[in-house]
Amino acid sequence: MKRLKRKKQNAGVGVNGNGSVTRDADCGRKQKLAEIHQALISDPVDIESLRRAAASNGGLLTDELRRKVWPKLLNINVYDLPHKPGQDVRENHKDYNQVVLDVRRSMKRFPKGMPASERAVLQQQLIDIILEVLKRTPQLHYYQGYHDVAVTLLLVVGERMAIAMLDTLSNHHLRDFMDPTMDSTKHILNYLMPILEQVDTELHDFMIRAEVGTIFALSWLITWYGHVLSDFKHTMRLYDFFLASHPLMPIYLAATIVLHREKEVKKTECDMAMVHHLLSRIPQDLPYELLIGRAQDLLDQYPPSLLAKRAALQPRKSLSISTFQAFQFSTLHQRPDSVLQGLTKAQGSTHSRHVT
Repeated sequence: MKRLKRKKQNAGVGVNGNGSVTRDADCGRKQKLAEIHQALISDPVDIESLRRAAASNGGLLTDELRRKVWPKLLNINVYDLPHKPGQDVRENHKDYNQVVLDVRRSMKRFPKGMPASERAVLQQQLIDIILEVLKRTPQLHYYQGYHDVAVTLLLVVGERMAIAMLDTLSNHHLRDFMDPTMDSTKHILNYLMPILEQVDTELHDFMIRAEVGTIFALSWLITWYGHVLSDFKHTMRLYDFFLASHPLMPIYLAATIVLHREKEVKKTECDMAMVHHLLSRIPQDLPYELLIGRAQDLLDQYPPSLLAKRAALQPRKSLSISTFQAFQFSTLHQRPDSVLQGLTKAQGSTHSRHVT
């Protein structure tokens, strides 16, 4: 197995001999909070610093910061959000029944101990968020697992911001999963084995002999791991990372998880059912920070363009990949919220005068 080149991680966590977090961790946290705050008030907003913060050790640290940073990573103006959907969003929608069924089955995605009445309100909002985004862009097709992404956004940023974020993600990062067929999704999954081949040929060959394929990672990919992780803090940490990264990063993370479990896999009987059973049950105690760093290293060492050439994959088939560079560039010229608030108020005043 090849050793990956490691880059120095900032905002690290110090640990003493007893395994407890030291003062260095607290200092690193304070420094990171200050850097994120400075990036947010810079004009234009320092998106590169925000991306680094979201990907580096600990991610964005708090939900309060996520509500400020996540919109910036997707170029969303927090003072120009979509209105809450009306009842008409549910009328004659072809996906309504399936969305309702999936949302009803999503109880485990809500915090334990949440009152049933509060959860019921959020589930109704979740249905409306999904239908609103699908209504806005008719060429988007609902898939089972889409609600797992939507509920993560709803729980962190609220209904209106969740609509804006889900709309952007659906047209960019998640776009390949929203075709009428699974061809584009399979195309993205097909990047997994070439990554493994570059790092651990023996593991790759074992999985080829077992004919296990890549379907075990399907729910990881299309829900950004929201469906398979039991601890919401781990889900939010991964969303920090994915929102700041290339659309294929969930596949690179999948590769790091398989590589991390290499000994388990090789000890398993070389049989499709046995290997699929092992890999499809993701451990809940994974070292997420370590795996996130390795996934970033894998993407740097074996970028999608390189994998596409070596594995005869065609990146132009992927809308998520082909539009990513332009999307990333579009995020670089955002004004800080203090400026946006003033501009939005000024535009509102001008509009009012014209109306009267």
